[in-house]
Amino acid sequence: MNLDLVFGALADPTRRAIIDRLRAGDLSSGDLAEPLPISRPAVSQHLKVLEVAGLITRSKSAQRRIVSLNADKLSGATEWLLAAHEEWQQRFDNLDDILAEDAPKSARHPEDQRTN
Repeated sequence: MNLDLVFGALADPTRRAIIDRLRAGDLSSGDLAEPLPISRPAVSQHLKVLEVAGLITRSKSAQRRIVSLNADKLSGATEWLLAAHEEWQQRFDNLDDILAEDAPKSARHPEDQRTN
């Protein structure tokens, strides 16, 4: 999985809106374009970016182009984010422990902080 492509695709609010709508189920390209305040060619460009990133698939059904969400790619990005979150949470916990060790020492010896 190419996380750069996935996160690049998700960086745009229009593409995130498309992904959000596809969570409820497959839609035609026209149905996806309908509520968006952009032209159909612009929607098509956004769909191409999402498709290259592997976040959606497009297929033909009679005369309509059906767009489907590829949730596996989203799961991969989620797993990466969770791992990064856990790593940073551990770092913050370690920092909290260090600060907690230092705090009682200074509280016990206030004379060390005085300047006479």
